[in-house]
Amino acid sequence: MVSTRENTKAYLALAVVCIVWGTTYFAMWIGVTTFPPLLFSGIRHSTAGVLLIVYLYISGKLSTLTKINLVRQAVPGVLMIALGNGVMGWSERYIPSGLAALITSVMPVYVTLINFAANKNRTLPNKHVLLGLLLGCIGIVLIFRDNLKDLNNQDYFTGIVVAFLACLAWAFGNIYTKFKPTTTPALVNAAIQLCSGGFFLVIMGLLFDDLNEIHHVSASSWYALIYLIIIGSLFTYTCFLYALERLPVTLVSIYAYINPFIALLLGALFLNERMTWVTWLALIVTLSGVYWINKGYKKH
Repeated sequence: MVSTRENTKAYLALAVVCIVWGTTYFAMWIGVTTFPPLLFSGIRHSTAGVLLIVYLYISGKLSTLTKINLVRQAVPGVLMIALGNGVMGWSERYIPSGLAALITSVMPVYVTLINFAANKNRTLPNKHVLLGLLLGCIGIVLIFRDNLKDLNNQDYFTGIVVAFLACLAWAFGNIYTKFKPTTTPALVNAAIQLCSGGFFLVIMGLLFDDLNEIHHVSASSWYALIYLIIIGSLFTYTCFLYALERLPVTLVSIYAYINPFIALLLGALFLNERMTWVTWLALIVTLSGVYWINKGYKKH
């Protein structure tokens, strides 16, 4: 039985998740402006992961970890943290932070399509899921429609394509965790994913980043890195788990609808990113699609 006081804390924790995770696109954009982008995300996630491992070791919570579970969490760590979140950060060198958040909101459409294709005993999705998929596809079209003029810029076009591919990698990682469940606690899984994805990004950064940029990193980028490690990763993920344990999953999932709005507003207010009525329409249509997909799966 959850007490009223714990319930209040859970709602506050959920509010933190809704707001803070929406700011991470803004912080990431500031960070990768002068910091080698892959290395930036690698340091962020690996540092957060190592700190979490140390805490779990001291508290004795790592005893449940086995080699099988270690491998099973390392794979989604590379897919979601490295090829998903880290590569999305790389794309923010070339596209606005708000656009990156908007593209990320399409991810549930990918998950639904991959899940359907991977299921051998597949049946036709119900009408709610089909409506959600249709709206999600319309949202993708609107995203491209709103950026037609900028697609002539090779860097901008590459950034958009890479952002969609990063979303696809995150979706594959999401599906993998469903097909390969583990018996370890969520916090242990998170630590392994952060470490595996973070270390993979560091290697990618050392191989592909322009390391000469390290000598010209601005103070703002360092502050953004510290913010993302402590607030964006460790503190907010703990809040997320706290809310998830004490509130209905459907209620906690509301953060996925609020994060893009926060990211778009911050980009427009502080980075002078162009926001048109088509941008907002794309966001509303896409999130409506996510809503109907979730509703369809709940009915199923």
